[in-house]
Amino acid sequence: MDPLKQLVIASNNQGKLREISALLEPLTITVVPQSDFDVSEVDEPYGTFVENALTKARHASRCSGLPALADDSGICVQALNGAPGVNSARYAGEPKSDARNNQKLIEALKQQTDRRAYYYCVIVLLRHADDPQPIIVDGSWHGEIIDQPRGEGGFGYDPYFYLPELGKTSAELTAEQKNKISHRGRALAELVEILRAGKF
Repeated sequence: MDPLKQLVIASNNQGKLREISALLEPLTITVVPQSDFDVSEVDEPYGTFVENALTKARHASRCSGLPALADDSGICVQALNGAPGVNSARYAGEPKSDARNNQKLIEALKQQTDRRAYYYCVIVLLRHADDPQPIIVDGSWHGEIIDQPRGEGGFGYDPYFYLPELGKTSAELTAEQKNKISHRGRALAELVEILRAGKF
């Protein structure tokens, strides 16, 4: 089987694109954002991360003609029965807004003492749009939600996602630190091992 030389990333989220590109850098794979092919964002109508990731990957692969990588991720809060979950990016509605999403989350947790939460990520890699056997990996990252934002890095809910063992929020970590321990970092590390082993 030919080694993977190029793939399209099924995302227009600049934060995700930076993280994914950095983590795939050790491999000799050219990573291209879907915007280079004028691929629009596709609807994510499903209630599970894996179904949404598959939908995004198939759409990007079909439009670009390349193997495609898609991630679907979000933050799941214990006291909110796993919400925002798959709706994390649009928790406060359209247009997407990190500030409004965070405001809604803090408001929803006002009366809650249980602040446990975790980021979850599913990554799907397709050889082609109709690949019947996609590679699927996942990762999670546990912490808790705090009321006041801290840090300037990251994106999404990072300024409110506190890591007790580090005494920092995700937004206070360097990109390199975050990529080593985050939900996306863990999933991509597993994917890199699969690709290095030539199992794609």
